[in-house]
Amino acid sequence: MAIRRCEYRGDIFSISYDILNPKESRTILFLHGWGSNKEIMKQAFSNTLKGYRHIYIDMPGFGASENSRFLTTNDYAEIIKIFLKELQIDTDIVAGHSFGGKVATLLNPKCLILLASAGILVPKPLSVKIKIALSKILKPFNIGRFFVSEDAKGMNEGMYETFKFVVNEDFANNFDKVTSKTLLFWGEDDTATPLWTSKEIERRIKDSKLYTFKGDHYFFLKYPKEIASIIEKSCN
Repeated sequence: MAIRRCEYRGDIFSISYDILNPKESRTILFLHGWGSNKEIMKQAFSNTLKGYRHIYIDMPGFGASENSRFLTTNDYAEIIKIFLKELQIDTDIVAGHSFGGKVATLLNPKCLILLASAGILVPKPLSVKIKIALSKILKPFNIGRFFVSEDAKGMNEGMYETFKFVVNEDFANNFDKVTSKTLLFWGEDDTATPLWTSKEIERRIKDSKLYTFKGDHYFFLKYPKEIASIIEKSCN
């Protein structure tokens, strides 16, 4: 594991990262989802795509990359651009899972890989709407956080505000603007980013193709070789 310090808007972000196959000239960057870290992406893909240099990073606020500031999805993308510039690396492929898919989209790579990407707003169940309403009512009494999502528990205030922003962010217009060749990979039983959202993203991105697999939001852990094979054939 290595650390690269990056300055963004007057703040210093220490980004934890790993590089595999460092002598390869072509590069693929992997971005994890919300509440996760680079290790899950390494677990899936470290033994695949041998002809590429792999870069795995912990985005700010996750894994070994600390953060206490409020950040937007665009801020994450800008920080990663600075990180890549500091390392003097140009990426050929960027693969992002869930929230990482939104960040990957903003990086505008030659080839974009979306693994169960977030970005299309999914209607909230009634139970979640009730929790949100109670949280707002009780916020003045400093007990509203009792009702927060499991994905947000234990976060500092900056990351909690970031979480609230990104989960309510409609990213549809950003998908409309994508010019990258795009491969979408999805779990047919995904409940976090349901399969219908993948079809909406495919409709919005002109040069895109969807591949589905049996499994949930983390389907890619079961099919890394199959996914890698499609990437190798398609992202030349």
